Amino acid sequence: MINEDRRKVIQTLFGEGKKKKEIARLLNLTPKTIRRILAGSNRQPELRSDKRVIDEEFLRGLYERCDGYVQRVHEILSDEEKIEIGYSTLSRMIRCYGIGRKVNKRCYQVGDQPGVEMQQDTSPYKLKIGNEVKLVICSGLYLRYSKMRYIKFYPHFNRFKMKCFFYEALTYWGYAAKTCVIDNTNLAVLHGTGSEAVYNPEMIAFARPYGFEWFAHEKGHANRKAGKERNFWTVETNFFPGRRFESLEDLNRQAFEWATSHYARRPLSRTRLIPASLFEEEKPCLVKLPAYVEPPYQPHQRNIDQYGYIAFNANYYWIPGKLRGNVSVIEYTDRIKIFPPNKPPIEYALPALKTRNQKFTPQGAQTNPYEPSNIKKPCHEEEKRLRSLGETCCAYLDFIRSNNSGIRQKPNFIRQLYGLSRNIAPSVFMIIIQRALKYHVGNIETLRRISRQLMREEQYSLPGITLTGDYEQREAYQQGRFSQEAAPEFYKNLITDKEVPGKENE
Repeated sequence: MINEDRRKVIQTLFGEGKKKKEIARLLNLTPKTIRRILAGSNRQPELRSDKRVIDEEFLRGLYERCDGYVQRVHEILSDEEKIEIGYSTLSRMIRCYGIGRKVNKRCYQVGDQPGVEMQQDTSPYKLKIGNEVKLVICSGLYLRYSKMRYIKFYPHFNRFKMKCFFYEALTYWGYAAKTCVIDNTNLAVLHGTGSEAVYNPEMIAFARPYGFEWFAHEKGHANRKAGKERNFWTVETNFFPGRRFESLEDLNRQAFEWATSHYARRPLSRTRLIPASLFEEEKPCLVKLPAYVEPPYQPHQRNIDQYGYIAFNANYYWIPGKLRGNVSVIEYTDRIKIFPPNKPPIEYALPALKTRNQKFTPQGAQTNPYEPSNIKKPCHEEEKRLRSLGETCCAYLDFIRSNNSGIRQKPNFIRQLYGLSRNIAPSVFMIIIQRALKYHVGNIETLRRISRQLMREEQYSLPGITLTGDYEQREAYQQGRFSQEAAPEFYKNLITDKEVPGKENE
């Protein structure tokens, strides 16, 4: 379509004596188009007589009434208002009026003022920790004026972890800014976004002792916390390269040293200012924390089993005495407190994150000889000895470990399989494994029936037993060394006066 400005150019060139073909060549148009424009230059533009015009306010109200569904707006116009209009024309008219479209406002810059603002955000990373690649969440806090930062990594991040992170960072600094800029995370925002955000009352109460308020930036305006976004880029380009992490605890230790010692005392690339020095200047403008701030915690309820243990985070903690029933457990960032009824609380330090299936007793308490009722018994030693019997046994154990075996309690099955291997001759056991692997047998009772059937056949006789005095060097004696034995004090209480021979006649 030729616009009005180009039509005037064509008429001007033609008035100066240019030929039509020359004008077409200059403007990259066809001579036919030039002739049509020049022929119609004296005509008045015609107005469409069938053009539909709908009042903007009426159309805007109808759009809100239909919750933004243009198809429904088109139906109401045709059925109720008797206005015949094409769907494409209606949709174009709605776009031209800007109905249903959020106005994209211009961004504005906020100056760096001492003590006014700090920024918090999280970012996921895949890092090689030890010999495994794991997904971790990096949480960072950033003081906008002094450029001080605090980072920590978590295997998962929730509201309690967020509280613990703020507690650790702000108590380390001893100060807090008046406003904390965050994105519209549901950990702090109850509903709404940006200026319309309504914050969770729990998080408002948490921020009150520290003296700051939450501020969620507008949706899509991540540059409002550009300092924190830049902090993640610095972590990716300055902290991660050339470092090795043995565990999550080692990762957090190095991150703490890098953020609080190395980076805080290094001059910034542009201004050549040192964050630690700026932080000392900013302190009078920041909110000083009280002498004591209660650490964040979350309550739990646990049941004491018949042996005095409670389960918490895949580990077991012993409560001395004879208590049973439910107890209250308070979890802090680095420890737990157990509150038995009518007794002083028992405090345990939380172990490393990878610690699983371990027993813990209070410091100075007598060791409990019993095992927790739900403790998982590992089968690593039994599986290792079974795999040493040959490739056939290794292949069968791989089948047992796979999802196709249908076995839910695989460690228990492996222990029972190892017990079966100790009760029958090795030649008979290998035939059983061959049949089990061929027919995909995953039932220990079936394997025992196969063993009894083979033992009844004459060609499989029991091996002879040679009696010697060096029993400590026997293989069976050596294999029993990984089994747990009860403490000697455990057996003293089992013998009563009635069980001692000769007591009945006295």
